[in-house]
Amino acid sequence: MRLIDFFDRGAALYPDRACLVGGAVSLTFAEVQRRTHRIANRLISAGIGPQMGAAVLSPNDADAFSCILGILRAGGAWMPLNARNAVDDNAAILADNDCRFLFYHSSFAAAAEEMRKKVPTLIGLVCVDRAGADPDLASWLAEANDDPCYVPSGPHDLASIWPSGGTTGRSKGVMLTNLNFATMIANFITSMPIRKPPVHLIAAPMTHAAGCISFPLLAQGATTVLIPSADALLVMESIQRHKVTTLFLPPTVIYMMLGHPRVREFDYSSLTHFVYAAAPMSAEKLKEAMEIFGPVMAQTFGQAEAPMLCTFLSPEEHNVVGDPKLEKRLMSCGRSTVFAQVEVMDDDGNILPPNEKGEIVVRGNLVMKGYYKNPKATEEASRFGWHHTGDVGFKDEDGYFYIVDRKRDMIISGGFNIYPSEIEQVIWAHPAVQDCAVVGVPDDKWGEAVKAIVQLKTEGAATVEELSAFCRERVGGMKTPKSFEIWDSLPRSPVGKVLKRTIRDRFWAGRVRNV
Repeated sequence: MRLIDFFDRGAALYPDRACLVGGAVSLTFAEVQRRTHRIANRLISAGIGPQMGAAVLSPNDADAFSCILGILRAGGAWMPLNARNAVDDNAAILADNDCRFLFYHSSFAAAAEEMRKKVPTLIGLVCVDRAGADPDLASWLAEANDDPCYVPSGPHDLASIWPSGGTTGRSKGVMLTNLNFATMIANFITSMPIRKPPVHLIAAPMTHAAGCISFPLLAQGATTVLIPSADALLVMESIQRHKVTTLFLPPTVIYMMLGHPRVREFDYSSLTHFVYAAAPMSAEKLKEAMEIFGPVMAQTFGQAEAPMLCTFLSPEEHNVVGDPKLEKRLMSCGRSTVFAQVEVMDDDGNILPPNEKGEIVVRGNLVMKGYYKNPKATEEASRFGWHHTGDVGFKDEDGYFYIVDRKRDMIISGGFNIYPSEIEQVIWAHPAVQDCAVVGVPDDKWGEAVKAIVQLKTEGAATVEELSAFCRERVGGMKTPKSFEIWDSLPRSPVGKVLKRTIRDRFWAGRVRNV
């Protein structure tokens, strides 16, 4: 099946049910389906062929989500963009992966113009929400026909190119096929069966896990409610107002909800699955979440290369509080899903027995086709016939996986991947800086926070405030370190290499997990 076929299943079963709800917009499945045919026909007439990349740059927005579905119906490869990225980062993602078309929200009009200049493969840009833009979605669709659009697409054809990254921070295009998504959907439905059409709240960015899990839910007639941001109070109000059954949030937003003075004022009884992922969650805060939101917490583990559901910890498996032998499972990310093989491997390719630490590896139809135009990176990630996640962990005797560290230096802050080397390059460019190291440190709000340790030149002078402003201007707020420390010198190996692990361990001392 094509990825768009799962949406069409929901439309066939529930044509008059609300499909996309956001702000003043409420569209039925039938209305969204008609719109996607028009978008697809218009894309094809504009020169977008099968498996060509097309992107959407927008906050959570019903019209923008319709464009995602339209790209899929046209047979294109949807390219999600993180709206919080710096413009240059997103432009590089589009250029590296040969993006041909960009739908953008008016709040990113200036960024879209920059991308028009920097991405030579772009042949068209359309603003999804502002009348009078050049062009806007309504006027662009005025030339489209309403004929049903069917573009054949096989199981191994591309449905999406997701941006990922390596230790250098340079994005890689993760090629995901129809089969990859069908496997993810099968894993979702077998892990979280539902009895009636759900109500799905997209509060975290629709370009990440929150958008990814919309596809198995749409196939079951889900009403998808989109709110502009994961503001804690807005999330809690929306759960009550829309009787939300299903949502995904990274732990950092759940922490904000738990810390909100009004968290106990709202009715959460409609919830069936409150999914958390993208970063480890505090066991103590997880207990608090179960007490407030009910027995609905569910954890998944995955990554762009093996989307969303490599492992799963069900709401029932969370019901271990008070049992000393089983309560440790709250620290795990669950057991392998039905349609994914997950193991722990040493550096020589040997599968390790229970309780021995190694790299978590995955294989099966959930795993990506490869990295776009990057066979070397694909080969490196596929050693010994398994996909290497870069996460270090172990499996216990009952098959529960525990993530304890990461092989790479990547930092996960608030559910987003941040690559230290990119930030270090910026700090090194400051005229007063001799050397630096960027590491992730424990943070109650973000899970991990970006921290920069800086060594100034002998004659150099720079304040923490100056360094922060210098970074913010060049990499944006998300990647700018939350804190800086200025040290007289950095620890180094005999050959002069900065010992980042030594620096990082100083801040993680005494903790069970180093993520």
